[in-house]
Amino acid sequence: MIRALKSHVRPAERLCHATGALLILSGLVHLVVFAVDGGPWYGPVSWRKPVTFGLSFGATLIAVTWVTSYLRVGARLRTVLLVVFAADCVVEVGGITLQAWRRVPSHLDMETPFDTAVSMTLAVGGAVLVVLLTVFAVASLRHRPTGPTGMALAVRSGFAILLVALASGAAMIARGVVLARTGHQEAAYHSTALLKPLHGVSLHAVLVLPALAWLLSRTSWSETVRLRTVAVAVGCYAVAVAGAGVWAVVTY
Repeated sequence: MIRALKSHVRPAERLCHATGALLILSGLVHLVVFAVDGGPWYGPVSWRKPVTFGLSFGATLIAVTWVTSYLRVGARLRTVLLVVFAADCVVEVGGITLQAWRRVPSHLDMETPFDTAVSMTLAVGGAVLVVLLTVFAVASLRHRPTGPTGMALAVRSGFAILLVALASGAAMIARGVVLARTGHQEAAYHSTALLKPLHGVSLHAVLVLPALAWLLSRTSWSETVRLRTVAVAVGCYAVAVAGAGVWAVVTY
């Protein structure tokens, strides 16, 4: 029975890994496009967005697919969540890339019915991401994850910090949508700047911390040293997230 469930999960994992790789490739391709076409790197209309979102979503999809293998969650449930997560990542990066080629903002753009539809699709997709990743985070906290020494702490901390990224991302979208809907379109584009560092720093803890625990498992260090090293890394990451949060509050 267990073997059958595992074989049921593997195609979904391969699909997610392949999708993540394609999203990363998309980001790299658009980095070349930026080098050739030029234009501003910052701002609501920039090649930066398909580059950074392609790389970020691709890396996150691969990381979540790997990290959730340590969670004590049903194989079928994990398969469904991963497939929906992969599809959502494609929708998010696809919408952002489409708008970059159309030379219009991807988020918070309510200028035309089509742009509004794209912006709202991305907002709904963001909400779906929050739900999916929160389910995984709760699963990591309810039952101790498996894996080598330090992996349980790394996975739980990574998902806990990821929740900060999700909350800051939701706050950016909500505030921007309110401003756009009330006629403050330009203010909506600039309203997300304060929370971007917090969002960016906290987004990839779910990859960095488990990867560290995995690398340490390949060393000859004692379990105590490995666990302490992971704990120190978690503390440093938490300080960085707190610093980004303080910066957002101070510069508000």
